[in-house]
Order: sequence, then structure tokens, then C-alpha cells
Amino acid sequence: MRARVFRPLSPLMAGAILLTALPCAPLIGQEAASPALQASPIQIAAIDSLFQDVDGTRIPGCAVGVSQDHAIILERAYGLADLEHGVINTPWTIFEPGSVSKQFTATATILLALDGEISLDDDIRDYFPELPDYGATITIRHLLNHTSGLRDWGSVAGIEGWPRTTRVHTHAHVLDIASRQMSLNYPPGDYYSYTNTGYNLQAILVERVSGMSFAEFSRKRIFEPLGMTRTQWRDDFTRIVEDRAIAYRGSRDGSFSMVMPFENVHGNGGLLTTVGDLLRFTHNLDTGELWGPRYLEEMHRQGVLKSGHTISYASGLRVGEYKGLREVQHSGRTAAYQGFLTRFPGEGVAVAVMCNTTRASSGGLARSVAEIFLGDAVVEAGTPPTPTTIDVAPEDLAALAGGYRIIDGTRKGTLFYVRPGSDRLLAAGTELFPVAQNRFQSARGTVLQFDADPMADGRPAVTLNPESEPVRMAPVPAFEPDEAALAEYVGAFRSDEAEATLTFVVEDGELLIRDRWGDTGRLVPIYPDAFQAGGTTWIFHRDASGAISEATLSESRVWDLRFKKM
Repeated sequence: MRARVFRPLSPLMAGAILLTALPCAPLIGQEAASPALQASPIQIAAIDSLFQDVDGTRIPGCAVGVSQDHAIILERAYGLADLEHGVINTPWTIFEPGSVSKQFTATATILLALDGEISLDDDIRDYFPELPDYGATITIRHLLNHTSGLRDWGSVAGIEGWPRTTRVHTHAHVLDIASRQMSLNYPPGDYYSYTNTGYNLQAILVERVSGMSFAEFSRKRIFEPLGMTRTQWRDDFTRIVEDRAIAYRGSRDGSFSMVMPFENVHGNGGLLTTVGDLLRFTHNLDTGELWGPRYLEEMHRQGVLKSGHTISYASGLRVGEYKGLREVQHSGRTAAYQGFLTRFPGEGVAVAVMCNTTRASSGGLARSVAEIFLGDAVVEAGTPPTPTTIDVAPEDLAALAGGYRIIDGTRKGTLFYVRPGSDRLLAAGTELFPVAQNRFQSARGTVLQFDADPMADGRPAVTLNPESEPVRMAPVPAFEPDEAALAEYVGAFRSDEAEATLTFVVEDGELLIRDRWGDTGRLVPIYPDAFQAGGTTWIFHRDASGAISEATLSESRVWDLRFKKM
């Protein structure tokens, strides 16, 4: 049996009451006051079962809230908010939901547009003259839907040797890093690339235009009007926040360590809130009652690339489908916190889940909870049908096998390996079946279209998904350099954009990279002059004489960052 609490209590008091009332109970989940409309006992039991792995007296956990037809019908919490002091999570415990915060930043930006203070199509350099002129206009709308081409400041900081949470980053650091970038990942509007920089710039934009701090603007214009009384921004990580859960990373041996976001940047993340307050925000996202139809339109307006392709990302929201239903959602993770906020507008169901542990999946839990209330509306995905295929000789399949390098300006150096199967190709773990001459397709619609004519090494170039978001790739030869060949890449390389000098050395027949602290990473040869270290690709470039003169680094949020050989 679970204790029920009918008014907000401090976590310490609530924990004392529950543990006293239930001295033998292994579970300490808790629910909020019962509204007129509430979840059924069967639904509550099903939800409790989903959270059983984070429900206990010695482990961190989660909180969950459910809204149906704009009424909060359930709020429950599991596990501990503070392991050191035995404080339990409650429905009123404050968590940090990571990038779920972005929809609040987008709301602030759009409110300025509704006020007539800005246009979403304004050039951001009108407000940020310190940013370089890239020869192409970056608009506020580009910031909203991650199509600006701006590099992610946190990724650049990591390259500098100062990953997030290693020093107290502020918005001044964000502006400094952004203003040092002399090039973009890509021309604005050409591609989608998730970048926190765009949302930190929006927070600064609100301050410059409104004359208020971002926290104060949010409080007056968003939190108070929506009744979000327990929500604020983490703009000063040293501030005491009553009822806040501590975040913990779990280890394989069952132990936990505290991992908190020790930084003052916010807007990209940094929201401090409860599951109930998140659900109050979703109500207005459905109805537009507070700010009207234009607000709803702009929040849900999906980005459109120059190619005409519509992306799923809107304004701090991802718009798509889940098991046959329209879903609007966003996930988030900061330090060891994580969160997921999802809505199914057609069914009137919204779910918020936040956790203070890395051992839970907030997204998986939220969607599983949603399914309990969606019922028969959910369409269970069956096994996709295998495409109608044509016969291809095994030797023709084998002739296509090997590595392919992206060459169209995006994620340069990224490798795509193709391997032959009995009657298909295998690429990135996906089965692709021959459906036409030189064309292969997966059951879920991924397409590889090979050119008709081979290139110099006998294999053709290939286009991934030519009808949607085409990505061109060229075949690359195998590369197995000996120690003498690796010696060509030895030396120090400098990037002023990252304010970093990195050194390449050869040890025991391997090429290693060292940062300013002496930390070392191993570089794996991929193709001539190209190496990978984890998710990072290094491509070395030669001058007219054939000598190595520079290198470029590419990873998920930073593309083609140049390092000159010193």
C-alpha cells in the first residue's frame, strides 16, 4: 500500500512520514492530491510496475505526471532525491530536464515576436554584432530549428580541453566561442544540425531586447501566467534550490556518484521544474489560450531546408509520429539528470517524466506510460514488409562492398561501410535489398542509389536517400599504414577557433593525439590521410609539395574545424 499526500511537503518531511508509516515497505513511490478526474487503480498499478527498477529506499529515481484533456490526473514519484540524507522524491521534487528546456526558450523568443519587438526572420547579427559575417544571413528562425550552421559551443569547449562541467561556463563563454568561429558547419538552411549555441543565443537575445534577465522575463511572461510556481532557471548553479533532487550516475557495481551541472549557461537547458509544471505548460501548447493561434503556429512550425525538405524539428519541439499517432515531444539530459515531455494532441494525452539517475530511460518510460492511457489508439508496429526485389548476382553485390566517404560538405570523412549478404547489402546494420538497377532499399525506406559508372578504383559513388535528404558518398581504399607512414602525421597542430593546440605522436605503431593536459586518444586509420577517434574524424591535408600542412576535425556538432600545422 502506498501513502497518499494531500498537500505539498518538503522532501525531508514527506520521506519521514512515508518511511514511518511503511517501515516494511520496499517501495516509496508517492502520488499527489487526487483531482476530480484521476487515473484508475489499474492504470496506477501498471505505471508503478514500469518504475519498479527506480523505486526503492537506497537508489535515485524518477517522477512522472500524466495529463488527460488538459487535466493533470496523476503525479507520482519513485526513489530518492538525495542519497546522502535519505530524502525521497515526491511529485513536487524539482528536477532538471535538460533540453526539454528549449521549448521554453523558444516560447520567450516567439513572445518577443508577438510583441513586435523582433521578427523571426531578422538577421541575428542585428542583435549580435560580435559574431563574424559569414557571407550568408542567419535568422532567428534558423536558431529555433537548428538550421543555422553554427557550431555547438560545448563541443568546441571540449576540443579546447574544457568539456562542460569542468569549469563554470557562462553566456560570456558562449559568445566568446561563437564569435571565434570563422566558418559555419554549413550554409544556413542547408542542413539540420542540433546545436545548443542557437538556444543560448536566444536567451541572450531576450535579455538584450527586453532589458530584463532571461530568468526574470521567463518568470513574468511564462511561468507566472501559466501557474508554474515551482519553475525557475539555473542561471546561478550555486543558488540553493529548495526541494531539488541531486543527480547520480550509476556504476556497473551498483554504486552511484553525484554528477551535477556546474555551469551557469541556460536556455539550451537549465530549467528547474516539476512534472506538474511541465504539464501545465503543455496545456497552453495544445490550446493557445494564453498567447493565441500565432503562438501555436510558430511553436509547431517545422523547419524547411533550402532543398524544400521539411525536418521534424520545430521551435524547441520535435513533431512526428509514434505508433501511428501524431506526437510532439522533446528529450533532454544534463549531467546525470534526464527528462522527456511528450504530447499526443489528437488523443489529449501528455506525459512528463524526469529522473535523477542515468539508470532509467525517461523517454522509454514516458512513452510506455502514454500507451497505458492511449489504449486502442496505439497501432502496434508489425514487421515491415520486405521490398519487392530483383535478382543481383553475388559477384555484383561483392563489387559494391567497402567503405564510402561522405563528400557533399556534411560530416566530412564519415564512413559508411557496405557489406554483401546472400541477396542484399548490409550498411550500418541495415539490410538493403535490390529493387532496381543500382538501387537498394531497406524495409523502412532507406535508399542507396549507386551511380551507373564506376570510379577509378572500380566502385561507383553512391547517394543515400536521393529523394529526401540526399547525401553523396565516394568509395575509399583501405588504409593500413606502417610506422614509417604514420610518421608523416606527427607534429603540433593549432586552431585559433578552438584556442587549442593538439599534438600527434607515434607510439608502439599507433598514431596518438594529446591535448593540453596530456590526455591521449588513439587514432584508427580509415582511408589515406583520414583517421577516427571514437566519434571524431581527423582528415589531414597536404600542400602542393605533398607535405601535411593542416588537419580538419569533424564530429556530430562541429564540422571541418581547421588545425594548422605549427
